[in-house]
Amino acid sequence: MPAHPLHPSPVHGTAAHRTGLWARLSAAICLLLGIVTGVPGAWLAGLGGSPYYLILGLALAANAVLLWRGARRAYLLYAVILLATMAWALFEVGFNFWPLAPRGDILVPFGLWLLAPWVVRSFPIARRPWRMPLVGAIFASLIVVGIALAKTNDDIAGFLPTRIVGALPQTDLAAVPDDEWQAYGRTGAGDHFSPLHQITPANVGNLKVAWTFRTGDMKGPNDSLETTDEVTPLKIGDTVYLCSPHQKVFALDAATGKQKWVFDPQVKDDPTFQHLTCRGVSYHATPADARTSDGAPAPLECRQRLFLPTNDGRMFAIDATTGKPCAGFGQGGQVDLKDGMTVKHKGFYEGTSPPVVTRQMVIMAGAVIDNYSTNEPSGVVRGFDVYTGKLVWAWDSGAIDENALASATHHYTANSPNSWSISAVDEKLGLVYLPMGGPAPDIWGGNRTPEMERYGSALVALDVNTGKRVWSYQTVHHDLWDMDLPSQPSLLDLRTAKGIVPAIYVPTKSGNIFVLDRRTGKLIVGAPERPVPQGAAPGDRLSPTQPFSELTFQPKEKLTDANMWGATMFDQLACRIQFKRMRYEGPFTPPSTQATLVFPGDVGMFEWGGIAVDPYRQIAIANPIVFPFVSKLLPRGPNNPAAPNATHPSGSETGVQPMYGVPFGVQLNPFLSPLGFPCMAPPWGYMAGIDLNTHKILWKHKVGTTRDATAVPLPFKLGMPMLGGTMATAGGVTFLTATMDNYIRAFDVTSGKMLWQARLPAGGQSTPMSYAQGGKQYVVTAAGGHGSFGTKLGDYVIAYALP
Repeated sequence: MPAHPLHPSPVHGTAAHRTGLWARLSAAICLLLGIVTGVPGAWLAGLGGSPYYLILGLALAANAVLLWRGARRAYLLYAVILLATMAWALFEVGFNFWPLAPRGDILVPFGLWLLAPWVVRSFPIARRPWRMPLVGAIFASLIVVGIALAKTNDDIAGFLPTRIVGALPQTDLAAVPDDEWQAYGRTGAGDHFSPLHQITPANVGNLKVAWTFRTGDMKGPNDSLETTDEVTPLKIGDTVYLCSPHQKVFALDAATGKQKWVFDPQVKDDPTFQHLTCRGVSYHATPADARTSDGAPAPLECRQRLFLPTNDGRMFAIDATTGKPCAGFGQGGQVDLKDGMTVKHKGFYEGTSPPVVTRQMVIMAGAVIDNYSTNEPSGVVRGFDVYTGKLVWAWDSGAIDENALASATHHYTANSPNSWSISAVDEKLGLVYLPMGGPAPDIWGGNRTPEMERYGSALVALDVNTGKRVWSYQTVHHDLWDMDLPSQPSLLDLRTAKGIVPAIYVPTKSGNIFVLDRRTGKLIVGAPERPVPQGAAPGDRLSPTQPFSELTFQPKEKLTDANMWGATMFDQLACRIQFKRMRYEGPFTPPSTQATLVFPGDVGMFEWGGIAVDPYRQIAIANPIVFPFVSKLLPRGPNNPAAPNATHPSGSETGVQPMYGVPFGVQLNPFLSPLGFPCMAPPWGYMAGIDLNTHKILWKHKVGTTRDATAVPLPFKLGMPMLGGTMATAGGVTFLTATMDNYIRAFDVTSGKMLWQARLPAGGQSTPMSYAQGGKQYVVTAAGGHGSFGTKLGDYVIAYALP
């Protein structure tokens, strides 16, 4: 029977059969999700990446149409979308929570939104959806997430041996009293190990702040972005010595932290400094029978002296008792490290790391500005008389005559490889061990001479008294990735079946730890040469092979787009697109104009903090990080001139680097999503224990949380990037403060289990040390933050002790 025109049919057009506002809003949201997933998903598929985002985008668009129409099948289709997404995610990453989470962190909440009563009621009554398929899909997704959360474990559980091997004849342990810390790594061996044992796994949880000292030295408005507090203090007698970012030196009472004196070298603020940091000072005590390099009796002044390099290219000798310059050293207590250089611009040559001090020599290397031009200071290493400051020898890594001294007719070689980090020394063998960087600029090397190439990214052993090279071992050939040697090497008298072998451990940015006989430079642990990707940028060349140590933290598998991460599936998708657009064929993929993924990144798996070595147990504690970078070569053009238009660069190691004098500039950045999240899934940082008799990694645990890295202080334990190193003790406890969250932590050396942590008032991008005073063991760390690392800046030095 036809309906009366004034009375609509009960089947068509009534409110009971019209899709409501909430359902249509849901349709619009679903369509938007489909567009922002499907369109870039098509791009990713076209690049050879996973087609799933394209399929997902089409499915979401179809679901949007069903929602708009008020069709109950919309809920069934969305349930299928959720289940398919979970199946795909499990196929890609398995039951691993953090890689799994971004794949569903938008879809599951939207599914819950569709179950809201007001959304369901806005469907026509006759077509109200049956919700059980969607409820089941969400429940199944949450079960998958729960299982993944329970199963996720990126750690390696194990135990280091507790053996004690006894006295060691060649490392210089006996020369430093147990209660002191006389060099950056406590001894010249770079072991970062304290023989004190009052603090143990059983009582470390009782540590309290014993004293706090504030230097008052904070980043100013004209300071570099790279203003950092990376100091490891010294302790001699009853005094603690430390320096601050502007190279002020402080002497503190070891029991109370009260200031005794301060020395200020008057380093002026300058935003063009590429670094503004002081990793430490060096110490020398005058022996009773000491003589100068000229044979004269050592001066009576400054019987105990400190050596301080500065960021403006000077080195001071300071009386450790009074804080006054040692007048007989150089000119009024200082030498000019820019002498003999062709380039003397302020900030181009910086003393950021403490020198090596031996019985008669102070051996100084320095940092040279990265990636600015082909006209930069020399990386020359020099030996000065420890008493007079007289230049005794020079070793110029880029010169044909490596030991030629500067004169009116000879200058040190510009752009030669430099040694910016901390060196180690074996005075019994008479050798100093230099971790070398590469020639500048770092990322294109078509113009490098054979002399420039031979010591780039090499460990070089020099005679401490003459500067003559004894041996060298190159860890990267023709380095185009800034894979220089960033860490102080560590010496160990290694017990083997064939007897004691004097070894040296060389951590690298690539994650390899090379193990060499420190007498000869011959490998103890194998490092076979393996083929690496080829195809250099125009005008450059590549080594066909690179050495890969058998003791390594380098990831075994190459990255794929399935390893990409982000806060949501959208920035994860953006990361996947970035990844597929870049050149990446594994480690040592050449720099390119396409943009190259550098993994491990040029920030390094190991940095200046080095490793801690227990010579008695023959074990080591390391804290490698895993974080990719992107380098993109920039051909010369209007916005990339071939020559500088200003005298000084800006102080930064990321962003556009001009590399004047070669055909390209370069842009260097961490690999981040558009929202600023890492594009590679966590973890990004570990603590690890190594048995040095077998050279096996026996435990590895991620360390660090997001507590201070996000706007909302959520302490997710992801394993965070770090800057700084570990310190181990004979008590069986190792300490770390290097992570991006503001904590000092203590770990059981044997198992790696975290035993204690305490909040720091600022970032702790430093390496702790330990000493004893008045029968009490102290652990001391600097908490001053790091500018480009993004941690909170401060001016704190904090000592902890048992009550």
